[in-house]
Amino acid sequence: MQADKIAHYFDLTDKVIVVTGGSRGLGFEMCRAFAESGAKVVISSRKAEGCRRAAELIEQETGQTCLPIACHVGDWDACDAMVEKVYEQYDRIDVLVNNAGMSPRYESPATVSRELFDKVIGVNLAGPFRLSAIVGEQMARGRGGSIINVSSIAAVAPGASELPYAAAKAGLNNLTEGLAHTFGPKVRCNGIMPGAFLTDISIAWTEDVKIALGALVPLGRAGQPEEIVGAALYLASDASRYTNGAIIKVDGGTAFGS
Repeated sequence: MQADKIAHYFDLTDKVIVVTGGSRGLGFEMCRAFAESGAKVVISSRKAEGCRRAAELIEQETGQTCLPIACHVGDWDACDAMVEKVYEQYDRIDVLVNNAGMSPRYESPATVSRELFDKVIGVNLAGPFRLSAIVGEQMARGRGGSIINVSSIAAVAPGASELPYAAAKAGLNNLTEGLAHTFGPKVRCNGIMPGAFLTDISIAWTEDVKIALGALVPLGRAGQPEEIVGAALYLASDASRYTNGAIIKVDGGTAFGS
């Protein structure tokens, strides 16, 4: 196969791609890669200033214009307003990446308040449901599109300190498969299930944690943020046009049997 034909499969020129939680971490790396591939990227996260900084940096690096929009995905009215702004600007969304997430630590399961539990479910599951529902329906009525849900290996290997988060991500995996059936054949829905990555949150990891992690991961290390890009580009592009309802592990081999 010719190199230019292969490159065409991954070409995202003029595609409108919305990434929640796009101002930092894995979301930022995906935004940058999408822009480098020619996409019009909408960077969304809870804080407007973070969105603006990320958009400016990516514009400087790639020359592609990015649209920053603040949105707390746990607030359905905010989700609706964000989607409306994107359609006002571009009249469509070709790819939706539900990446925003949160996993506050707690002393024990009994110390988790109902408010905290609902907040974790709201950001990690309810928000992606709402965004996928309203965007997926418009994609299905139009020229189609791709929805990418960013899950976590916690969905299949939950730790004691992240149970609400793990439950939400397990629900997100289930939602991914359900949406693949709901909005097909014009809309594909797939998931990426990352393991441990050296994003900004890893700054708090102790050396003991890093050593223990290395022992658990067959590749012997945590992932670099840019190593999420291959899966994201694949699922956003025509290269994955027959991939639907899939959950792709990007975890160095940590999670087995899932």
